[in-house]
Amino acid sequence: MNFALSQEQKEITELARKFAQAEFPKIAIECDKQERYPKEMWQQAAELGFMGIFIPEQYGGLGLGISEHAMVTEEFWRADPGVGCILLAVFGAEIIMASGTEEQKQRWLPKVAAGEIILATAITEPNAGSDIFAQSTTAKKRGDKYILNGSKQFITNGTVADHVLVMCRTNPEEENRLKRYSFLVVDRGAPGFNAEKLHGKLGIRASDTATLSFDDVEVPAENLIGGVEGQGFKQVMHLFNINRVVAASQGVGVAQGSFDHALAYTKEREQFGSRLASFQGVQFILAEMAAKVEAARQLCRMAAWQIDNNQASPHIISIAKLVAGQNAVWVSQEAVQLLGGYGYMDEYHVERFYRDAKIVEIYEGAREIEKLTIAREILGRS
Repeated sequence: MNFALSQEQKEITELARKFAQAEFPKIAIECDKQERYPKEMWQQAAELGFMGIFIPEQYGGLGLGISEHAMVTEEFWRADPGVGCILLAVFGAEIIMASGTEEQKQRWLPKVAAGEIILATAITEPNAGSDIFAQSTTAKKRGDKYILNGSKQFITNGTVADHVLVMCRTNPEEENRLKRYSFLVVDRGAPGFNAEKLHGKLGIRASDTATLSFDDVEVPAENLIGGVEGQGFKQVMHLFNINRVVAASQGVGVAQGSFDHALAYTKEREQFGSRLASFQGVQFILAEMAAKVEAARQLCRMAAWQIDNNQASPHIISIAKLVAGQNAVWVSQEAVQLLGGYGYMDEYHVERFYRDAKIVEIYEGAREIEKLTIAREILGRS
């Protein structure tokens, strides 16, 4: 077992850290307050190659893996979680890579890697959060088109995406419910497609989140991912494996960033004639914060390594996301506590990190779903 990073991993991580630490803080508070998606930052990141980390070189990417993508995600969220969500501009490329036809890969992946287009993936519905099988969005084939109807809720990049991968029922009468679903790529501006931005989020306000609706939207049959109906469930499970690792790395990043701010503050702040960091009680908190960050990081890297080596384990992935999410909330909360009154003010950043951390316990599978996955594996074994 080798826990050392390769030279390439060290280089891309260092580049991501320098870029994010230098640029994100300049606009972080503004984007949070205005709920503004930082497109200019997305384009700068694309110019540095960050939008094509796991996309093969033949499609314009760097040809690396989910491990490197997760490492960069961690660095982006360490600098600022909201702005760091720009890396989710590739959300859907995972499905195209794994299941798309060669023509679909050639059509979309190079543009994703180059920062020419933003993708979104629409799965969640108003009445079907964690229940994949309760989805009601439908697509009926008519000639060389599908007619799409339904709605989606809490969709990342919903109003800024150029193309949306929509999970829908194409085979509602299929006896095997696993084969009832497919993914269709819907272009922005298609008649009948409407995206409405959601305002007032607790955290990651720089990330675009929207409600989508489809009213007799015509989608070319060539936009059916993989060209074969009924593959949607398999495709979404593959996506969940990857994006739960990505979410775990987000948790590691926001926890590390919270720790960074708390450590710097306690080393400078004086109380009762001494630096805060000199008090044993504070040292204990800092030590536990550091331990939780590193524990989550190693779980995340283990889960990512398994995916890259075709050994994906849903229960290990769920453990990584569960631990990373819980630790992120705890560490960011303690950072606010250590800063006291200043921790409550936006100029000291940790209040924003505290708000941002909570989402890791909710999206890409709420912590209760992760616990169910883990429990079923444990009970299945016993």
